[in-house]
Amino acid sequence: MKTASKRPGPARLRALWPDIWALVKPRRGALGLGLLLIVISRVAGLVLPASTRYLIDDVLGRQQFGMLNPLILAVFAATAVQAAASYSLTQLLSKAAQRLIAEMRAKVQSHIGRLPIAYFDAHKSGELVSRIMTDVEGVRNLVGTGLVELIGGLLTALLSLFILLSISTSMTVVAMAVVLVFTGLLQNFFRKLRPVFRQRGLIQSEVTGRLTESLGGARVIKGYHAEAREEEVFRQGANRLLDNILQSLSGVSLMSLSATLLMGIVGALVMWMGAGQIIDGTLTLGGFVTFTAFLAFLIAPVFQIVNIGTQLTEAIAGLERTREILNEPREQDDPRRQVTLGPIRGEIRFDNVSFQYEENKPVLQNIGFVSSPGTMTALVGSSGSGKSTIIGLIAAFYVPNEGTVSVDGIDLATVEIASYRTQIGVVLQDTFLFAGTIRENIAFSKPGASEEDLMRAIKIARVDEFCERFPDKYDTIVGERGVKLSGGQRQRVSIARAILADPRILILDEATSSLDSESEALIQEGLNFLMKGRTTFVIAHRLSTIRRADQILVVEAGEIVERGTHSELLATQGRYRELYKKQQGLEKNLFLAPGEGDF
Repeated sequence: MKTASKRPGPARLRALWPDIWALVKPRRGALGLGLLLIVISRVAGLVLPASTRYLIDDVLGRQQFGMLNPLILAVFAATAVQAAASYSLTQLLSKAAQRLIAEMRAKVQSHIGRLPIAYFDAHKSGELVSRIMTDVEGVRNLVGTGLVELIGGLLTALLSLFILLSISTSMTVVAMAVVLVFTGLLQNFFRKLRPVFRQRGLIQSEVTGRLTESLGGARVIKGYHAEAREEEVFRQGANRLLDNILQSLSGVSLMSLSATLLMGIVGALVMWMGAGQIIDGTLTLGGFVTFTAFLAFLIAPVFQIVNIGTQLTEAIAGLERTREILNEPREQDDPRRQVTLGPIRGEIRFDNVSFQYEENKPVLQNIGFVSSPGTMTALVGSSGSGKSTIIGLIAAFYVPNEGTVSVDGIDLATVEIASYRTQIGVVLQDTFLFAGTIRENIAFSKPGASEEDLMRAIKIARVDEFCERFPDKYDTIVGERGVKLSGGQRQRVSIARAILADPRILILDEATSSLDSESEALIQEGLNFLMKGRTTFVIAHRLSTIRRADQILVVEAGEIVERGTHSELLATQGRYRELYKKQQGLEKNLFLAPGEGDF
């Protein structure tokens, strides 16, 4: 939450406590065992400094040498117990923390994957990758050894305090006074550092987002010889991140400096007071040595707080950012979406639909039409006229600001998303393939498809015509986003994927835009098969491909300005005829010899 960084520490922790408890609750058994192990480890660790008093005062001072072997045996046994407990603690909690990170990443990825398309429009993919991979990393300190070590350190400090009081009350009171003053300073340090750690996550996600874009657009960057510009953009982002890290390091260094000064001040005071008490005979030499040893156990948690407190602060900042994204409503979280569709006929109706991505910037206005089951509706118009937005509304990527989009008479805004999207197929202008094999990309739409159905889709889309020439045939790796295939080959794979899905509603957004005339002719038969009996929506700049459409909608400036069949619209002498004639002239001039088409 953006307001969280302004809250005082306790208020922020109270706000986050439900999230922290949700992480801790399933692992409370492991944490409880971890706390038991840390108690055993820390109590065992106190045996060595406690034995010093008996060694100096009794064994050496009073020459009770019979105590030496039992004392050594006790120290050895305690050390062995401490080592075993520490090992078990690390194995138990470190692994539990790593499992938590894996679960959290899966949870965040699952949530992000179910967010509306509008969220992806507003956020870079690299930023979302950072949210999934980086933000959850710090939570290991809430379940791992960090939090338990902090609790263990405080426990050791408490035990040490009682022992110190039993040795010298006056020296203990002086030492505690200094420690309490320093604890107040630490709290102030952490309050100032929390916004720094939170800002670091934001900067890192921005830098990662830009880097991801640059790597994905390597061909465009090289094509325009823009490597130096991208280097500068990344350098600036990296320097912003560096400035943030240096700022936090300055704070941590200042805390470490203060902790070291604390140790020196307390040590000097104890030496001065201890020497006086030894001279007065109120403190033995063994008691003084033991006091200084336990004083270290009292002050050590302060140094732990500097280290672990920084980690926990970073963890809380990451948890806040993770909480932000998990609080984003998913598509299916819309309370209106209560209707689960069975098999649909495929009638799509727009009733007075208006839509805008940003307030006061309308994209569609008063759109109304009906597409009956099994018919083909074509959308034509200038770039930016609103055609793709209409397609986005049909696919339920967006919800209208006004009016309704319905399927078989049911408002799409009330439909459970999965029950609808499993019955539509989409072939987009920007063909997206995953970095797997051709077979895997086609089967993506229907993972359980039989080999027979898969090969049928392949043959209809004419994918076999180029696949059979590859050494690995259908197991050929296509590379990231299908980079190893030509544009036409990628489009055929995409069409085969839609054929295999066997949808009731088919959306073809410039499905033949990446094909040359020969390739388009080859797969037109496949497209005709794919559209047969299905409600089909086509966006095409090649108007020759939509002559057989049952209705053509001419969209300009977010409104339908003409509608009808190809022949009807040509006869009206309107915008469609203008577009058609202009395109015919352009296509004709493409085949003229230089100078033949000049005026």
